[in-house]
Amino acid sequence: MIITSLLDTDLYKFTMMQVVLHHFPGAQVEYRFKCRSENIDLSAYIDEIRDEIAGLCDLRFQEDELHYLRSLRFVKSDFVDFLALFQMSRQHISVEPAASGNGEIEISVKGPWLYTILFEVPVLAIINEVYFRAMQSEAAYAEGRARLQNKIAVITDNPALAGCMIADYGTRRRFSRAWHAEVVTLLKRNLGRHFAGTSNVMYAMQHGLTPLGTMAHEYLQACQALGPRLRDSQTFALETWAREYRGDLGIALSDVYGMDAFLRDFDLFFCKLFDGARHDSGDPFEWGERLIAHYLKNRIDPVGKVLVFSDGLDFEKVAELYLRFKDRAKVAFGVGTNLTNDVGYTPLQIVMKMVRCNGQPVAKLSDNPSKDMCDDKAYVTYLRQVFDIKARD
Repeated sequence: MIITSLLDTDLYKFTMMQVVLHHFPGAQVEYRFKCRSENIDLSAYIDEIRDEIAGLCDLRFQEDELHYLRSLRFVKSDFVDFLALFQMSRQHISVEPAASGNGEIEISVKGPWLYTILFEVPVLAIINEVYFRAMQSEAAYAEGRARLQNKIAVITDNPALAGCMIADYGTRRRFSRAWHAEVVTLLKRNLGRHFAGTSNVMYAMQHGLTPLGTMAHEYLQACQALGPRLRDSQTFALETWAREYRGDLGIALSDVYGMDAFLRDFDLFFCKLFDGARHDSGDPFEWGERLIAHYLKNRIDPVGKVLVFSDGLDFEKVAELYLRFKDRAKVAFGVGTNLTNDVGYTPLQIVMKMVRCNGQPVAKLSDNPSKDMCDDKAYVTYLRQVFDIKARD
C-alpha cells in the first residue's frame, strides 16, 4: 500500500477538520479532481488507483498516532476521541474514466465534510506514485539526491541566509512515499537548523519535527456557503478560526479572493489578532511588499509579523525572498514539488478542490487565474461582483 497511516497527510487537514467538528458538523461538500498537465493518460492506472483507495479506506488511527495528536497543544481531546472512531468510506469517493475517452479520469468526493476532508492529500499522493511507479529506478533516486544536495548548499553555503528556515510541504506532490521519507531524513541531517519542520504529520511524529500548517483554501471556500452572507464569508472564516484556536495557528490564507479583497477584510483587528499571512499565488515579492505596507498603514510593526511563502518555490527563489524581507518581517518558506518531486521527471500538476458546499457552488479566485476552479460561471461572476474583483483575461 502507498498510504499506510492516516497521519500521512498535511497538518492543516486536521486543524480544519477540528473546526468542522466543532462548528460545521452537518456541512455537505463535493470535491473534484483535475489534472492540469496536458496529454497525461491516467486512465491506464485506474484499477491501481481504486485498489489503493480501497486500502486507504481500511485504515484506522492507531493508539500511538492518537497519543501524538493529543500531545499537540491546539488539538482538543474530543477531536481525538472522534478520530479514534473515524474511518474513510468508499461510498464517498468515485474514480471513473472521463467520458471524453482521452485518458483523463474523473474523481469526485461527496458527503459530509467531516467524513470526506481527509481524502484529498492521500488520494493525490496515490495518483502521483501510481503514475511514477514505472519510472522509479535507482538512477532516478540518485539524481534526486544530487539535486537535493545542491539545493541544500544554496542555503547552508551562504552566510547571508543564516536565519532562513524552510519547511517540507510536499506530501501531495511527492514522487513516492519512499522518496518523501528520504527527503525528510536528508533535510533533517543536512539542512540542520534551517529545517523548520514538515506539513506531513506522520513524518513529524517519526522524526520529532514540528508539524506545520493552519488553513487551506477549502476552509474559506466552504464559508461562502456556511457564513451569514457571501460578502462577509472571509471575515466569518477568520473569526470562526480565531474562536476555535484562541490565538494559536495564527497564519491567515490570503488568496481565496485575491490580495485586494484580502486586504480590505484584513483590518486592524485581524492584523493584531493573526500572527501573519500565507502567500500561495501571484507575484510573491509584490505580495510581501503589499502586506508590509498594509501593516504599516494600520500602525502595526511588520517586524513582528510572519510572511509565509508557499507557491511554487525553488531554493533560489527562497534565497531571493529571504534577502528581500528578512529585516522587515519574519519570513518562512514551505517548499513542495521542488523538494519531493524533483528526480528528473516532469511532475504532474494535479489538484482536488472543493466545488460545492451544502449544494451551493464555491470558488477560489486567486491572483493566479490558472488556479481558479469552479464549474458555475454565473456564480463566479457573482462572486467577482460581491468582492469587487475585476475579471481577468
